[in-house]
Amino acid sequence: MTNRAVFFDRDDTLNIDPGYLSDPLKVVLFPGVKEYLRKLQSEYNFYIVIVSNQSGIDRKIMTEKELNAVNGRIDALLSDAGVKLNLIKYCPHHPKFSPDNLCDCRKPSPKMLLDAAKELNLDLKRSYMVGDKKSDIECGINAGTKTVLIKSKGEEIINMLKNDRKTPNFVAVNFSEACDYIIGDFSEEIA
Repeated sequence: MTNRAVFFDRDDTLNIDPGYLSDPLKVVLFPGVKEYLRKLQSEYNFYIVIVSNQSGIDRKIMTEKELNAVNGRIDALLSDAGVKLNLIKYCPHHPKFSPDNLCDCRKPSPKMLLDAAKELNLDLKRSYMVGDKKSDIECGINAGTKTVLIKSKGEEIINMLKNDRKTPNFVAVNFSEACDYIIGDFSEEIA
């Protein structure tokens, strides 16, 4: 039997993004994140996976050690709320800063999701990708998941996706609404 997951972008999806977050003491989760992740995991048996582009490493704005400390802080905050992150994947590359420019993991590439699917025995067709950027939605579409856009940046991203003939399954105004959609959609599937 395969598992299902909700893949979450990290910055501006789970936590406030001050720009290249490298200090674990500056981690601030959005309202509802702890409660909804616990609900998705404990009541609906979703695996919780973070997939994040972290080009600050390639740009030399942060180190991998700093990134791991931030991810550790997020993991600890969620763990204290009864949420077990099943996996955290990140791409440290940026095309302008990678010396060999051979990155194949940066969203919108589906590689992080495909790798997680292999590691956790996930059914991507029964999984969701949630994020706030065009690349998040394209990543989910490329991997074959359902997609949820958290519309924090207005209509611009929706228009860019429409121009590329790509549409998220749902557009949410905030994290809570995104999770309510997933719960409702999944509940209809099993009804």
